[in-house]
Amino acid sequence: MTSLATGLALVPLAVSGSIPGHEIEHPMAVVILGGLLTSTLLNLFIVPSLYLRFGGRRQERPAVATTVTE
Repeated sequence: MTSLATGLALVPLAVSGSIPGHEIEHPMAVVILGGLLTSTLLNLFIVPSLYLRFGGRRQERPAVATTVTE
């Protein structure tokens, strides 16, 4: 929700283009929107698939009986 709120707040700056006096805001808004989009997509698709691949369920090993000999 935070990314969505930030993205929606930056859309007018990205769409408005090069209005005089806003020369730095338009490219900055485009870059921030691109970063939010790519990081959101990575977190939605890539991270869960990596977790399933490398951090999935592990089989439990049978308990090893330890005996103390005197």
